[in-house]
Amino acid sequence: MQTKTLSNGVQIPVIGLGVFQTPPKDTVNAVNWALDCGYRHIDTAAAYGNEKEVAEGISRSGFDREDVFITTKLWNDDMRAGLVREAIATSLKNLGTDYIDLYLIHWPVAGKFVDSWKVMEEYYNKGVFKAIGVSNFHERHLDELIRASEIMPMVNQIELHPFLTQENLVRYNTELGIATECWGPLARGKVMGDETLARLAHKYGKTIPEIVLRWEFQRGLITIPKSAHKERIIDNIRIFNFILSDADMASISALNRNERAEPRWNPDTFNF
Repeated sequence: MQTKTLSNGVQIPVIGLGVFQTPPKDTVNAVNWALDCGYRHIDTAAAYGNEKEVAEGISRSGFDREDVFITTKLWNDDMRAGLVREAIATSLKNLGTDYIDLYLIHWPVAGKFVDSWKVMEEYYNKGVFKAIGVSNFHERHLDELIRASEIMPMVNQIELHPFLTQENLVRYNTELGIATECWGPLARGKVMGDETLARLAHKYGKTIPEIVLRWEFQRGLITIPKSAHKERIIDNIRIFNFILSDADMASISALNRNERAEPRWNPDTFNF
């Protein structure tokens, strides 16, 4: 597994297993399978309701805690209620650990994310978080956060796939020294019907998800594909033994239509 160095020197694996909408009963096996085939990064969240199962999957795998990079996230309702410290304590308990490798603000809740970040800075300074970052932040959200903060976010996790390439936001993150991480990298499976991606999969002897994940890797991005199926989990990590040509990279980027997998997942208009 290859890693990327965050601005504070922490090494983050460039591919992680996402467990969004993975039922708790399936999460244990998914985590176990992922670690067994080479993943070293698991991405969960308080809102997913499966932090305990992530911990169980890691335990069953036989890997030591320090060998697995764990990301989890602060949920919106906890920010609104001012229960940031309580939410952190619950995630630590659920995950069965005394530290979290990467802790993210899940969504930019207006009027709350700056104060929440200041609490996260405290935990980072105490070593409870090895790295801190944000998720679903646009440029204006980052600007507001940075003006009021002491610590620059190390990661911005955003929806990113061939139909939503986010070039401007990725460029902005990079200028600030913030690593970009992709959630929904396969557009909730919508990439599977694309003719350009099917042609490239045939050309390289790869699956469509492997082509897309390789495109993200070659852009210098971290990606967290989600699956609860053993064969797909294994396939999704097989991206390090081929290289997409510049022309093929460009053809994938040209699929952009600024289209989110779900319209309600727009950081400027979300209401949950």
